[in-house]
Amino acid sequence: MQPTPASATLAASTDAGAALRIETQASLKPYNSFGLPALARTLVRIGSDADVRRLLAHPQLGLQPKFVLGGGSNLVLTHDLHEVVLKVEVMGRRLVAELDDAFIIEFGAGETWHEAVDWTLAQGWPGLENLALIPGTVGAAPVQNIGAYGLELKDRFESLDAVDLVTGRSVTLDAHACHFGYRDSVFKQPAADGGLAGKSLITRVRLRLPKPWIPVLGYLDLQKKMVDAANHHPDARQIFDWVCAIRRAKLPDPAVIGNAGSFFKNPVVSEAQCMDIIARDPHVVHYPMPDGQFKLAAGWLIDACGWKGKTIGGAGVYERQALVLVNRGGATGGEVVTLARAIQESVYGRFGIRLEPEPVLL
Repeated sequence: MQPTPASATLAASTDAGAALRIETQASLKPYNSFGLPALARTLVRIGSDADVRRLLAHPQLGLQPKFVLGGGSNLVLTHDLHEVVLKVEVMGRRLVAELDDAFIIEFGAGETWHEAVDWTLAQGWPGLENLALIPGTVGAAPVQNIGAYGLELKDRFESLDAVDLVTGRSVTLDAHACHFGYRDSVFKQPAADGGLAGKSLITRVRLRLPKPWIPVLGYLDLQKKMVDAANHHPDARQIFDWVCAIRRAKLPDPAVIGNAGSFFKNPVVSEAQCMDIIARDPHVVHYPMPDGQFKLAAGWLIDACGWKGKTIGGAGVYERQALVLVNRGGATGGEVVTLARAIQESVYGRFGIRLEPEPVLL
C-alpha cells in the first residue's frame, strides 16, 4: 500500500521525526480489547524515551494533543481519535538488584503484563502470582493500580520512569508520588487537581518482590482451591495456576470475545449503608475493609437487577459474570456506553449506589 500524502509529509518533514514510526488513519480495532471500531488520525509507535522527545520536536505533531495507548484493555472507544495516539512499545525485562529483603525487577512499559508475571516465576522471583492473567501492558498497570485476589500493584511497586509530554524530561516516581488508590493513581487524576492525566508517558516500571516470599491466600476463591486440592501450602506457581483457572472460568478471553475485564469498580460504602442494604437484601456479597467501610460486589448488584446475559445492540452482559460487558459481534462504543448507563441507573434505582466504570470512556 502506498503511503497517504499526509503520512509521507509527516515522515519527511524533519530529521528529528524521520526515525519516528508514524501512521495515519490507523485502525485502533486491534489495539483495544473490546474490539471496537475507531481510527487514529495519527498514530506514533513509541519504543524509547528518545522517541517521545523526537515527537515533541516534530514541527507538525509536537504541539498537538496526545493520547497514550498501552494494551487498550481498559478502554472504550466511542469515536475516532483526533489526538496523536502514542502506542507504547517500550520493551525489556531485567533484574535490577537482589537485596536482602527483595528482588527489584524492571520491565519496559510495552511488555504484556501476564507474560511479565509468568516470566518472574520462571526466574524464581515470586510475588506477582495473584495478578496473573490481568490483560494489558506493564505500563498501564500503575495507571490503574491493578489488583486481584487480595493483592494490588502498589503492594509490589518500587518506582517508574516517565517522560513529560510537554518538556520531554524523563522523571522517576516512587509509590508516594504515584498517589495510588483503589483502581486509581496520579496518572488518572486531572492536572487541575495536581494529577498527571494526559501529561506523562510511562516507559519503565520497577517492582519489588519481597524476600522471603509469603503467599497471599485470603481470597475466598483461593481458599476453595486449597480445600479442593487438599493443598494448604501451595507454592507461587500453583497459586498462579489457580488464579488463571479462576479468571478463565469467570472472564472471557478478549481474543475470543471482546471485553475490558471487570467493567465497574466494586463500590465502597459506609457501615450504615451496608447494613441498610443487608436489611433489604440479606444475600448481598460484601467485604469488610480495615477502615470500617465495606466493599460490595458490583457483579452481585448487577446480577440482582437481572442484567446477566442481557444485550443492547452488539453489546451484552457476560452470562458467567455480570461484572463483565462484552462485544457480541459488531458492537460500537456507543452501544457499550448505552448498556453501561442502563445498568448504572438500574443499580442506583434498587440499591441507591452509583456504579463507577473502570475503563476509560472516550
